[in-house]
Amino acid sequence: MEWLNSLFFGNESFWGGGVAHSVLILALVIALGIMLGKIKVAGISLGVTWILFVGIIFSHFGLRLNEHLIHFMKEFGLILFVYSIGLQVGPGFFSSFKKGGVRLNLLATMVVCAGVLVTCGLYVITGLPVTTMVGILSGAVTNTPGLGAAQQAYSDMTGIDSPDIALGYAVAYPLGVIGIILSMMVLRRVFRIDFAKEEKKALDTMDVQHDSVAQPHSLSVVNPALEDKSIRELQGLVNRDFVISRIRRQGGEIEIADDDTLLHVGDQILVVTTPRDAAAITAFIGRDVQVEWEQLDKRLISRRILITKPELNGKSLAQLKLHAGFGVSITRVNRAGVDLIAQPSLQLQMGDRVTVVGTEVSIANVEKVLGNSMKRLNAPNLIPIFIGIVLGVMLGSLPFTFPGIPQPVKLGLAGGPLIVSILISRFGPKFKLVTYTTMSANLMLREVGIALFLACVGLGAGEEFVETIIDGGGYAWIGYGAIITILPLLIVGVIGRLWFKVDYFTLIGVMAGATTDPPALAYSNDLAGNDIPSVGYATVYPLTMFLRVLSAQLLILFLA
Repeated sequence: MEWLNSLFFGNESFWGGGVAHSVLILALVIALGIMLGKIKVAGISLGVTWILFVGIIFSHFGLRLNEHLIHFMKEFGLILFVYSIGLQVGPGFFSSFKKGGVRLNLLATMVVCAGVLVTCGLYVITGLPVTTMVGILSGAVTNTPGLGAAQQAYSDMTGIDSPDIALGYAVAYPLGVIGIILSMMVLRRVFRIDFAKEEKKALDTMDVQHDSVAQPHSLSVVNPALEDKSIRELQGLVNRDFVISRIRRQGGEIEIADDDTLLHVGDQILVVTTPRDAAAITAFIGRDVQVEWEQLDKRLISRRILITKPELNGKSLAQLKLHAGFGVSITRVNRAGVDLIAQPSLQLQMGDRVTVVGTEVSIANVEKVLGNSMKRLNAPNLIPIFIGIVLGVMLGSLPFTFPGIPQPVKLGLAGGPLIVSILISRFGPKFKLVTYTTMSANLMLREVGIALFLACVGLGAGEEFVETIIDGGGYAWIGYGAIITILPLLIVGVIGRLWFKVDYFTLIGVMAGATTDPPALAYSNDLAGNDIPSVGYATVYPLTMFLRVLSAQLLILFLA
């Protein structure tokens, strides 16, 4: 049985201590961690973080990997993880600051800053190493990218890995998940929340925020000033965002409109615009009417077509000249579940669904131009991913010098790829760069990355874990983590409720997003009985993730 012993515990041979041994240990740690992560206690699960604890157990009993291999796999997994996160949050990163998102992101930023201040206070009071405190902070707010960023920053400064960061994270994480949920329960009890009133308040706020979503309206032209005016001239007069899709003349004839189509009093038109602009457009043109467009003319149909041809990425609707070439009209563009007005200047992206109005034959021809091939869309675009990783590693390795800091500051292998992926997913289409990936592909990349990272962190830190808990004051770390978790959330929760007047459902979603904690979001949705907390979570998640990664690095760079 010597071969089995060498396979598990390693030796000098290639088979025992090399590839087979490493793959076996990593696969076992990840598989067991994921299985344990599916177990729920009182409806709460630690998820993939169990991989970290399984790695610690393996390492404690001597099942370890070569330290150079651990370092490589950990950093590579971290890059995959943060890059896929950036691709996911990038398209909504900048739009999350619009309208009500500013208020919610301000609350989330206050949670992050308060957590950093509490950590600094505990660092001064307790005298613990800053590496330990940053690890406790990352575990207390359940933020794994912050853990990776701190480890990378410390490694860049000293040339060695600090096990204290991972130990602090592992000790504080379990109570971090519970502490977030306890904070939500405390706020519910303190403010005596009435769920019916909170839901009505939240839905009223969401209706206001949805004023930018495109919707169809049927109008009758009454204004005599519009006689013989083209649609292009009308757009100049009204100065609002809208598209006219079809026109029904007084004789009953229906035609597809373009910018040069002339209007006449008595025409009935189908206008696509936002609720915010609908009232002004209606008042200027005429009045609302009820028209069954699909029933009046069976020749004209409306169909949604998927953009799947890479060469269309970044092109504007005006450049396609679909009306002149095929006699069709594009009224809406659905992107990430939101209907946008099909303005001529709107740039298309892979994965967009455009609403096309025309005859059956013309729409079939347009399909050939736009693609409409789900098979092509499902094919992964690997070039932008690896180009982005190259750029992210280069940015992360770029040193920045600040007065008073002897060591040049670097964004590291967490910050660099994260920033590049956010920028490339948001602005890539403008440079003809296809950044679209399906949700399943993104999730696979992300889960593989985080699994490798957590397994390697656990395998590298497990040798000292038990000793740290028993003899190194690890019990006190749990208390410090609880303070870092609960205190900022309660303070900002009270501010959000009393000062910003945020409804409870949105507020607990913001609290879950400010700690980037999926279990807390799942609890929030179950508690609310609706998806309102998810809106708050999604609004603040991109900025919070960026701030968590940045703050963890800055604490190491300024205090280590």
